[in-house]
Amino acid sequence: MTIVVIDDDPTGSQTVHTCPLLLRWDLDTLRRGLRHPSPLLFVLANTRALAPAAAAARNREIASALVAALAAEAIPPEAVQLVSRGDSTLRGHGVLEPQVLAEVWQAEVGPVDATLHVPAFLPGGRTTVGGVHLLHGEPVHRSAFAQDRVFGYSTSDLAAWLEEKSAGAIAAASVARLNLELLDRADRAGSEALVGWLAALDGNRPVVVDAERPEQLAALGAAVEALRGRKRFLFRSAASLLNGLVEGAGRPLGPQPLDAASLASLRRRGATGQALPGLVLVGSHVPLADQQLAVLLAEERCVGLELPVARIARVLEGGSADLLLADLEREWLARLRQLLAAGRTPVLFTSRGELSFGIDAAAMERRLAFGMELARLMARLVRGLLRGGVRGVAGSDAQAAPALGYLISKGGITTGTVLAEGLGLEAVQLEGQLLPGLSLVRSLGDGSDAVVGLPILTFPGNLGDPSTLAEAWHWMEWGGAGNA
Repeated sequence: MTIVVIDDDPTGSQTVHTCPLLLRWDLDTLRRGLRHPSPLLFVLANTRALAPAAAAARNREIASALVAALAAEAIPPEAVQLVSRGDSTLRGHGVLEPQVLAEVWQAEVGPVDATLHVPAFLPGGRTTVGGVHLLHGEPVHRSAFAQDRVFGYSTSDLAAWLEEKSAGAIAAASVARLNLELLDRADRAGSEALVGWLAALDGNRPVVVDAERPEQLAALGAAVEALRGRKRFLFRSAASLLNGLVEGAGRPLGPQPLDAASLASLRRRGATGQALPGLVLVGSHVPLADQQLAVLLAEERCVGLELPVARIARVLEGGSADLLLADLEREWLARLRQLLAAGRTPVLFTSRGELSFGIDAAAMERRLAFGMELARLMARLVRGLLRGGVRGVAGSDAQAAPALGYLISKGGITTGTVLAEGLGLEAVQLEGQLLPGLSLVRSLGDGSDAVVGLPILTFPGNLGDPSTLAEAWHWMEWGGAGNA
Protein backbone atom coordinates (compact mmCIF):
# COMPACT_ATOMS: atom_id res chain seq x y z
CA MET A 1 0.00 0.00 0.00
CA THR A 2 1.14 3.53 -0.80
CA ILE A 3 0.01 6.29 1.52
CA VAL A 4 -0.60 9.47 -0.47
CA VAL A 5 -0.56 12.53 1.76
CA ILE A 6 -2.05 15.79 0.50
CA ASP A 7 -0.30 18.20 2.83
CA ASP A 8 -1.63 21.68 3.56
CA ASP A 9 1.92 22.94 4.19
CA PRO A 10 5.42 21.43 3.87
CA THR A 11 5.85 20.40 7.51
CA GLY A 12 3.66 17.30 7.67
CA SER A 13 6.51 14.92 6.87
CA GLN A 14 8.07 15.68 10.24
CA THR A 15 7.98 12.10 11.60
CA VAL A 16 9.17 10.21 8.51
CA HIS A 17 12.11 10.10 6.11
CA THR A 18 13.43 8.95 2.73
CA CYS A 19 10.33 9.78 0.72
CA PRO A 20 9.46 12.26 -2.05
CA LEU A 21 7.61 15.51 -1.47
CA LEU A 22 5.99 16.71 -4.68
CA LEU A 23 5.51 20.43 -5.23
CA ARG A 24 3.46 19.94 -8.41
CA TRP A 25 0.63 17.57 -9.22
CA ASP A 26 0.56 17.27 -12.99
CA LEU A 27 0.12 13.75 -14.34
CA ASP A 28 3.80 13.09 -15.09
CA THR A 29 5.01 14.33 -11.69
CA LEU A 30 2.43 12.21 -9.86
CA ARG A 31 3.33 9.14 -11.92
CA ARG A 32 7.01 9.56 -11.05
CA GLY A 33 6.08 9.93 -7.40
CA LEU A 34 3.97 6.78 -7.43
CA ARG A 35 6.95 4.82 -8.81
CA HIS A 36 9.15 5.79 -5.86
CA PRO A 37 9.91 2.80 -3.61
CA SER A 38 8.85 4.62 -0.43
CA PRO A 39 5.46 3.67 1.07
CA LEU A 40 4.80 7.43 1.48
CA LEU A 41 4.18 10.06 -1.15
CA PHE A 42 3.54 13.68 -0.14
CA VAL A 43 1.88 16.27 -2.36
CA LEU A 44 2.51 19.73 -0.93
CA ALA A 45 -0.69 21.64 -1.67
CA ASN A 46 0.06 24.69 0.54
CA THR A 47 -3.70 25.14 0.99
CA ARG A 48 -3.44 26.66 4.45
CA ALA A 49 -2.42 29.80 2.58
CA LEU A 50 -5.64 29.83 0.54
CA ALA A 51 -9.19 31.01 1.06
CA PRO A 52 -11.79 28.21 1.34
CA ALA A 53 -12.94 28.21 -2.29
CA ALA A 54 -9.38 28.13 -3.61
CA ALA A 55 -8.37 25.43 -1.11
CA ALA A 56 -11.34 23.31 -2.19
CA ALA A 57 -10.50 23.76 -5.86
CA ARG A 58 -6.88 22.76 -5.29
CA ASN A 59 -7.81 19.62 -3.37
CA ARG A 60 -10.27 18.69 -6.10
CA GLU A 61 -7.62 19.22 -8.77
CA ILE A 62 -5.03 17.13 -6.94
CA ALA A 63 -7.41 14.28 -6.18
CA SER A 64 -8.64 14.07 -9.78
CA ALA A 65 -5.07 14.14 -11.08
CA LEU A 66 -4.17 11.38 -8.62
CA VAL A 67 -7.02 9.19 -9.92
CA ALA A 68 -5.70 9.69 -13.46
CA ALA A 69 -2.13 8.89 -12.38
CA LEU A 70 -3.25 5.70 -10.65
CA ALA A 71 -5.03 4.61 -13.82
CA ALA A 72 -2.00 5.43 -15.96
CA GLU A 73 0.22 3.36 -13.65
CA ALA A 74 -2.34 0.52 -13.47
CA ILE A 75 -2.51 0.90 -9.69
CA PRO A 76 -5.90 -0.03 -8.18
CA PRO A 77 -7.33 2.60 -5.83
CA GLU A 78 -7.44 -0.04 -3.06
CA ALA A 79 -3.62 0.02 -3.12
CA VAL A 80 -3.64 3.68 -1.99
CA GLN A 81 -4.58 5.20 1.35
CA LEU A 82 -5.42 8.89 1.01
CA VAL A 83 -4.58 11.25 3.90
CA SER A 84 -5.34 14.96 4.20
CA ARG A 85 -2.56 16.20 6.48
CA GLY A 86 -3.28 19.24 8.62
CA ASP A 87 -2.05 21.14 11.64
CA SER A 88 -1.74 19.39 15.01
CA THR A 89 -3.02 22.57 16.66
CA LEU A 90 -6.18 22.48 14.50
CA ARG A 91 -5.53 25.45 12.22
CA GLY A 92 -6.38 25.16 8.54
CA HIS A 93 -9.29 23.87 6.47
CA GLY A 94 -9.73 20.80 8.66
CA VAL A 95 -13.32 20.03 7.65
CA LEU A 96 -13.42 21.38 4.10
CA GLU A 97 -10.40 19.54 2.69
CA PRO A 98 -11.33 15.96 3.63
CA GLN A 99 -14.92 16.71 2.57
CA VAL A 100 -13.74 17.67 -0.93
CA LEU A 101 -11.50 14.62 -1.18
CA ALA A 102 -14.40 12.39 -0.15
CA GLU A 103 -16.56 13.93 -2.87
CA VAL A 104 -13.93 13.24 -5.54
CA TRP A 105 -13.31 9.70 -4.26
CA GLN A 106 -17.06 9.07 -4.17
CA ALA A 107 -17.46 10.21 -7.78
CA GLU A 108 -14.35 8.65 -9.30
CA VAL A 109 -13.39 5.69 -7.09
CA GLY A 110 -16.27 4.65 -4.85
CA PRO A 111 -18.05 5.46 -1.60
CA VAL A 112 -16.10 6.47 1.50
CA ASP A 113 -17.11 4.67 4.69
CA ALA A 114 -15.60 7.11 7.21
CA THR A 115 -13.34 10.10 7.63
CA LEU A 116 -11.12 9.70 10.68
CA HIS A 117 -9.73 12.83 12.35
CA VAL A 118 -6.39 12.09 14.06
CA PRO A 119 -4.66 15.38 15.02
CA ALA A 120 -2.17 13.82 17.45
CA PHE A 121 1.48 14.76 16.92
CA LEU A 122 3.20 12.86 19.70
CA PRO A 123 6.77 14.26 19.49
CA GLY A 124 5.28 17.76 19.85
CA GLY A 125 3.12 16.94 22.88
CA ARG A 126 -0.17 16.94 20.93
CA THR A 127 -2.38 14.10 22.18
CA THR A 128 -6.10 13.30 22.14
CA VAL A 129 -7.81 11.77 25.19
CA GLY A 130 -11.55 11.19 25.53
CA GLY A 131 -12.10 13.04 22.27
CA VAL A 132 -10.41 16.18 23.67
CA HIS A 133 -7.29 17.44 21.91
CA LEU A 134 -4.44 18.47 24.20
CA LEU A 135 -1.21 20.43 23.91
CA HIS A 136 1.24 19.31 26.59
CA GLY A 137 -1.71 18.07 28.62
CA GLU A 138 -3.81 21.25 28.37
CA PRO A 139 -6.86 21.68 26.13
CA VAL A 140 -5.56 23.17 22.90
CA HIS A 141 -8.29 25.82 22.71
CA ARG A 142 -6.58 27.54 25.65
CA SER A 143 -3.39 28.00 23.60
CA ALA A 144 -2.38 30.95 21.44
CA PHE A 145 -2.95 28.80 18.34
CA ALA A 146 -6.70 28.77 18.99
CA GLN A 147 -6.69 32.58 18.75
CA ASP A 148 -5.52 32.48 15.12
CA ARG A 149 -7.34 35.30 13.32
CA VAL A 150 -8.16 33.12 10.32
CA PHE A 151 -8.50 29.61 11.75
CA GLY A 152 -9.38 30.23 15.41
CA TYR A 153 -11.78 28.02 17.40
CA SER A 154 -13.42 27.86 20.82
CA THR A 155 -13.35 24.19 21.87
CA SER A 156 -10.89 21.31 22.24
CA ASP A 157 -13.60 18.64 22.12
CA LEU A 158 -13.10 17.37 18.59
CA ALA A 159 -16.75 16.44 17.99
CA ALA A 160 -17.82 19.94 19.02
CA TRP A 161 -14.92 21.36 16.99
CA LEU A 162 -16.18 19.54 13.89
CA GLU A 163 -19.64 21.01 14.45
CA GLU A 164 -18.19 24.50 14.95
CA LYS A 165 -15.88 24.40 11.92
CA SER A 166 -18.58 22.90 9.66
CA ALA A 167 -21.09 25.58 10.70
CA GLY A 168 -23.37 22.84 11.99
CA ALA A 169 -23.22 20.58 8.92
CA ILE A 170 -21.58 17.91 11.11
CA ALA A 171 -23.57 17.49 14.31
CA ALA A 172 -21.40 16.69 17.32
CA ALA A 173 -23.83 13.90 18.23
CA SER A 174 -23.17 12.19 14.88
CA VAL A 175 -19.42 11.89 15.46
CA ALA A 176 -18.08 8.46 16.46
CA ARG A 177 -15.27 8.32 19.02
CA LEU A 178 -12.47 5.77 18.75
CA ASN A 179 -11.16 5.64 22.31
CA LEU A 180 -7.90 4.64 23.93
CA GLU A 181 -9.37 1.51 25.51
CA LEU A 182 -10.17 -0.09 22.16
CA LEU A 183 -6.82 0.94 20.67
CA ASP A 184 -4.90 -0.37 23.70
CA ARG A 185 -6.81 -3.65 23.59
CA ALA A 186 -5.87 -4.05 19.92
CA ASP A 187 -2.23 -3.31 20.76
CA ARG A 188 -2.16 -5.95 23.54
CA ALA A 189 -4.45 -8.70 22.31
CA GLY A 190 -4.92 -8.27 18.59
CA SER A 191 -7.12 -6.13 16.42
CA GLU A 192 -10.27 -8.26 16.04
CA ALA A 193 -12.48 -5.93 18.11
CA LEU A 194 -11.01 -2.83 16.48
CA VAL A 195 -11.46 -4.29 13.00
CA GLY A 196 -15.08 -5.04 13.84
CA TRP A 197 -15.65 -1.52 15.13
CA LEU A 198 -14.19 0.02 11.96
CA ALA A 199 -16.03 -2.42 9.70
CA ALA A 200 -19.37 -1.17 11.04
CA LEU A 201 -18.70 2.39 9.81
CA ASP A 202 -20.38 3.57 6.64
CA GLY A 203 -21.84 6.62 4.93
CA ASN A 204 -18.65 8.67 5.43
CA ARG A 205 -19.16 8.72 9.18
CA PRO A 206 -17.02 11.35 10.96
CA VAL A 207 -14.74 9.77 13.58
CA VAL A 208 -12.40 11.34 16.14
CA VAL A 209 -9.48 9.18 17.24
CA ASP A 210 -7.71 9.24 20.61
CA ALA A 211 -3.93 8.79 20.70
CA GLU A 212 -1.27 9.02 23.41
CA ARG A 213 1.28 6.43 22.23
CA PRO A 214 2.70 5.37 18.84
CA GLU A 215 1.55 1.79 19.49
CA GLN A 216 -2.08 2.92 19.46
CA LEU A 217 -1.67 4.43 16.00
CA ALA A 218 0.15 1.33 14.78
CA ALA A 219 -2.81 -0.77 15.99
CA LEU A 220 -5.12 1.50 14.02
CA GLY A 221 -2.89 1.14 10.97
CA ALA A 222 -3.00 -2.67 11.24
CA ALA A 223 -6.80 -2.64 11.47
CA VAL A 224 -7.08 -0.36 8.44
CA GLU A 225 -4.79 -2.69 6.52
CA ALA A 226 -6.90 -5.69 7.51
CA LEU A 227 -9.94 -4.00 5.99
CA ARG A 228 -8.24 -2.89 2.77
CA GLY A 229 -10.42 -3.75 -0.20
CA ARG A 230 -13.48 -4.10 2.03
CA LYS A 231 -13.77 -0.61 3.52
CA ARG A 232 -12.61 2.77 2.26
CA PHE A 233 -11.40 5.33 4.79
CA LEU A 234 -10.09 8.86 4.50
CA PHE A 235 -7.99 10.55 7.16
CA ARG A 236 -7.50 14.12 8.29
CA SER A 237 -4.46 13.86 10.48
CA ALA A 238 -1.30 15.37 11.83
CA ALA A 239 2.03 13.66 11.24
CA SER A 240 2.08 10.83 13.80
CA LEU A 241 -0.66 8.79 12.13
CA LEU A 242 1.55 8.32 9.06
CA ASN A 243 4.01 6.21 11.03
CA GLY A 244 1.13 4.10 12.32
CA LEU A 245 -0.23 3.54 8.82
CA VAL A 246 3.09 2.43 7.31
CA GLU A 247 3.81 0.17 10.28
CA GLY A 248 0.33 -1.31 10.16
CA ALA A 249 0.77 -1.97 6.43
CA GLY A 250 3.91 -3.97 7.18
CA ARG A 251 6.28 -1.41 5.67
CA PRO A 252 7.87 0.30 8.71
CA LEU A 253 10.41 2.97 7.86
CA GLY A 254 12.93 2.05 10.55
CA PRO A 255 15.54 4.52 11.79
CA GLN A 256 16.47 7.34 9.46
CA PRO A 257 19.74 6.71 7.59
CA LEU A 258 21.32 10.05 8.56
CA ASP A 259 21.61 11.26 12.15
CA ALA A 260 21.60 14.95 13.08
CA ALA A 261 25.35 15.37 12.57
CA SER A 262 25.17 13.72 9.16
CA LEU A 263 22.22 15.90 8.14
CA ALA A 264 24.09 19.03 9.23
CA SER A 265 27.09 17.87 7.20
CA LEU A 266 24.97 18.15 4.03
CA ARG A 267 25.68 21.90 4.17
CA ARG A 268 27.13 22.76 0.79
CA ARG A 269 30.75 23.73 0.35
CA GLY A 270 32.65 25.80 -2.20
CA ALA A 271 35.24 24.66 -4.72
CA THR A 272 38.04 24.92 -2.14
CA GLY A 273 36.08 23.09 0.56
CA GLN A 274 34.96 26.14 2.55
CA ALA A 275 31.53 25.96 4.18
CA LEU A 276 29.08 28.15 2.30
CA PRO A 277 26.93 30.62 4.31
CA GLY A 278 23.37 30.02 5.41
CA LEU A 279 20.15 32.02 5.37
CA VAL A 280 17.27 31.94 7.87
CA LEU A 281 13.69 32.93 7.00
CA VAL A 282 11.00 33.57 9.61
CA GLY A 283 7.51 34.15 8.26
CA SER A 284 5.43 32.61 11.05
CA HIS A 285 3.65 35.08 13.35
CA VAL A 286 2.60 32.88 16.27
CA PRO A 287 3.97 34.02 19.68
CA LEU A 288 6.34 31.04 19.84
CA ALA A 289 7.95 32.14 16.57
CA ASP A 290 8.44 35.63 18.02
CA GLN A 291 10.27 34.15 21.00
CA GLN A 292 12.43 31.92 18.83
CA LEU A 293 13.35 34.82 16.56
CA ALA A 294 14.44 36.94 19.54
CA VAL A 295 16.71 34.16 20.83
CA LEU A 296 18.29 33.65 17.41
CA LEU A 297 18.94 37.37 16.89
CA ALA A 298 20.86 37.41 20.18
CA GLU A 299 23.51 35.28 18.43
CA GLU A 300 26.43 37.50 17.47
CA ARG A 301 26.82 36.02 13.98
CA CYS A 302 23.12 36.41 13.11
CA VAL A 303 21.89 39.74 11.75
CA GLY A 304 18.23 40.47 11.23
CA LEU A 305 16.71 42.08 8.16
CA GLU A 306 13.13 43.11 8.86
CA LEU A 307 10.49 43.31 6.16
CA PRO A 308 8.11 46.04 7.45
CA VAL A 309 4.66 44.55 7.05
CA ALA A 310 2.68 47.78 7.39
CA ARG A 311 4.87 49.57 4.83
CA ILE A 312 4.55 46.68 2.38
CA ALA A 313 0.77 46.76 2.80
CA ARG A 314 0.70 50.47 1.98
CA VAL A 315 2.83 49.91 -1.13
CA LEU A 316 0.56 47.10 -2.32
CA GLU A 317 -2.54 49.24 -1.80
CA GLY A 318 -1.11 52.28 -3.58
CA GLY A 319 -0.40 53.01 -7.22
CA SER A 320 2.65 51.61 -9.07
CA ALA A 321 2.99 48.87 -6.46
CA ASP A 322 5.15 46.67 -8.70
CA LEU A 323 7.71 49.40 -9.34
CA LEU A 324 7.86 50.60 -5.73
CA LEU A 325 8.10 47.08 -4.31
CA ALA A 326 10.79 46.13 -6.83
CA ASP A 327 12.89 49.10 -5.61
CA LEU A 328 12.54 47.92 -2.03
CA GLU A 329 13.42 44.37 -3.03
CA ARG A 330 16.65 45.58 -4.64
CA GLU A 331 17.60 47.31 -1.37
CA TRP A 332 16.84 44.23 0.70
CA LEU A 333 18.66 41.94 -1.72
CA ALA A 334 21.76 44.15 -1.63
CA ARG A 335 21.70 44.08 2.18
CA LEU A 336 21.43 40.30 2.22
CA ARG A 337 24.43 40.02 -0.07
CA GLN A 338 26.44 42.38 2.13
CA LEU A 339 25.74 40.26 5.20
CA LEU A 340 26.68 37.04 3.43
CA ALA A 341 29.91 38.60 2.13
CA ALA A 342 30.75 39.68 5.69
CA GLY A 343 30.45 36.11 6.96
CA ARG A 344 27.21 36.69 8.87
CA THR A 345 23.98 34.71 8.78
CA PRO A 346 21.15 36.93 7.51
CA VAL A 347 17.82 36.37 9.27
CA LEU A 348 15.08 37.63 6.97
CA PHE A 349 11.85 38.12 8.90
CA THR A 350 8.53 39.87 8.59
CA SER A 351 7.88 42.45 11.29
CA ARG A 352 6.13 40.99 14.31
CA GLY A 353 2.46 41.44 15.04
CA GLU A 354 -0.40 41.22 12.55
CA LEU A 355 -2.37 43.80 10.63
CA SER A 356 -6.07 44.10 11.32
CA PHE A 357 -8.29 43.09 8.41
CA GLY A 358 -11.60 42.72 10.24
CA ILE A 359 -13.47 39.56 11.19
CA ASP A 360 -15.87 38.77 8.32
CA ALA A 361 -15.28 36.23 5.52
CA ALA A 362 -14.02 38.89 3.11
CA ALA A 363 -11.50 40.05 5.72
CA MET A 364 -10.24 36.47 6.09
CA GLU A 365 -9.64 36.28 2.35
CA ARG A 366 -7.79 39.61 2.39
CA ARG A 367 -5.62 38.41 5.28
CA LEU A 368 -4.75 35.15 3.48
CA ALA A 369 -4.03 36.99 0.23
CA PHE A 370 -1.73 39.44 2.00
CA GLY A 371 0.03 36.55 3.75
CA MET A 372 0.70 34.99 0.36
CA GLU A 373 2.07 38.30 -0.92
CA LEU A 374 4.54 38.34 1.98
CA ALA A 375 5.53 34.71 1.35
CA ARG A 376 6.05 35.43 -2.34
CA LEU A 377 8.16 38.47 -1.49
CA MET A 378 10.45 36.31 0.65
CA ALA A 379 10.52 33.69 -2.11
CA ARG A 380 11.59 36.30 -4.67
CA LEU A 381 14.41 37.46 -2.42
CA VAL A 382 15.67 33.90 -2.03
CA ARG A 383 15.47 33.42 -5.79
CA GLY A 384 17.33 36.68 -6.30
CA LEU A 385 20.09 35.55 -3.95
CA LEU A 386 20.55 32.20 -5.64
CA ARG A 387 20.00 33.18 -9.25
CA GLY A 388 20.74 36.89 -9.41
CA GLY A 389 18.48 39.85 -10.09
CA VAL A 390 15.05 40.83 -8.86
CA ARG A 391 11.67 39.75 -10.30
CA GLY A 392 13.41 38.26 -13.34
CA VAL A 393 14.28 41.70 -14.77
CA ALA A 394 17.36 41.47 -16.97
CA GLY A 395 20.14 43.69 -15.67
CA SER A 396 18.32 44.40 -12.42
CA ASP A 397 21.43 43.44 -10.47
CA ALA A 398 24.80 42.88 -12.07
CA GLN A 399 26.30 41.06 -9.09
CA ALA A 400 26.85 37.33 -9.32
CA ALA A 401 24.44 35.33 -7.18
CA PRO A 402 26.16 34.07 -4.02
CA ALA A 403 26.00 30.37 -3.28
CA LEU A 404 24.17 29.30 -0.14
CA GLY A 405 25.21 26.41 2.05
CA TYR A 406 21.82 25.88 3.69
CA LEU A 407 18.43 27.45 4.22
CA ILE A 408 16.29 27.38 7.38
CA SER A 409 12.68 28.36 6.71
CA LYS A 410 10.23 28.84 9.58
CA GLY A 411 6.52 28.87 8.84
CA GLY A 412 4.65 26.43 6.62
CA ILE A 413 3.20 28.91 4.13
CA THR A 414 6.55 30.69 3.78
CA THR A 415 8.37 27.40 3.26
CA GLY A 416 5.93 26.02 0.72
CA THR A 417 6.08 29.21 -1.32
CA VAL A 418 9.88 29.36 -1.20
CA LEU A 419 10.20 25.74 -2.36
CA ALA A 420 7.70 25.94 -5.20
CA GLU A 421 7.96 29.56 -6.37
CA GLY A 422 11.28 30.86 -5.07
CA LEU A 423 13.38 27.80 -5.89
CA GLY A 424 11.13 26.60 -8.71
CA LEU A 425 11.29 22.96 -7.64
CA GLU A 426 9.06 20.12 -8.81
CA ALA A 427 9.91 17.82 -5.89
CA VAL A 428 12.30 17.39 -2.97
CA GLN A 429 13.63 14.37 -1.14
CA LEU A 430 13.03 14.18 2.61
CA GLU A 431 16.30 13.18 4.25
CA GLY A 432 15.10 13.08 7.87
CA GLN A 433 14.68 15.17 11.02
CA LEU A 434 17.51 17.32 12.31
CA LEU A 435 15.60 17.83 15.57
CA PRO A 436 12.19 16.38 16.52
CA GLY A 437 9.66 17.65 13.99
CA LEU A 438 12.21 19.61 11.91
CA SER A 439 12.63 17.96 8.51
CA LEU A 440 15.57 18.52 6.19
CA VAL A 441 14.83 18.25 2.47
CA ARG A 442 16.97 18.57 -0.64
CA SER A 443 16.50 18.89 -4.37
CA LEU A 444 18.68 16.20 -5.86
CA GLY A 445 18.24 16.63 -9.58
CA ASP A 446 15.75 19.31 -10.45
CA GLY A 447 16.60 22.98 -10.75
CA SER A 448 19.70 25.04 -11.45
CA ASP A 449 23.15 24.41 -10.00
CA ALA A 450 22.35 27.12 -7.45
CA VAL A 451 19.59 24.92 -6.01
CA VAL A 452 20.56 21.26 -6.52
CA GLY A 453 21.71 19.71 -3.25
CA LEU A 454 20.79 22.76 -1.15
CA PRO A 455 19.68 21.48 2.29
CA ILE A 456 16.48 23.20 3.41
CA LEU A 457 15.31 22.83 7.00
CA THR A 458 11.50 23.09 7.14
CA PHE A 459 10.50 24.51 10.52
CA PRO A 460 6.81 24.61 11.59
CA GLY A 461 5.58 27.79 13.20
CA ASN A 462 4.10 25.96 16.17
CA LEU A 463 6.99 23.69 17.19
CA GLY A 464 9.73 23.73 19.78
CA ASP A 465 10.60 26.00 22.68
CA PRO A 466 12.14 29.50 22.60
CA SER A 467 15.65 28.12 21.94
CA THR A 468 14.82 25.61 19.18
CA LEU A 469 15.43 27.92 16.20
CA ALA A 470 18.83 28.92 17.59
CA GLU A 471 19.59 25.26 18.29
CA ALA A 472 18.77 24.34 14.68
CA TRP A 473 20.99 27.17 13.43
CA HIS A 474 23.86 25.93 15.61
CA TRP A 475 23.49 22.47 14.09
CA MET A 476 23.59 23.75 10.52
CA GLU A 477 26.29 26.36 11.17
CA TRP A 478 28.58 24.42 13.50
CA GLY A 479 27.51 20.78 13.29
CA GLY A 480 26.02 20.69 16.79
CA ALA A 481 23.70 22.52 19.17
CA GLY A 482 26.40 23.66 21.57
CA ASN A 483 29.29 24.20 19.21
CA ALA A 484 30.60 27.59 18.18
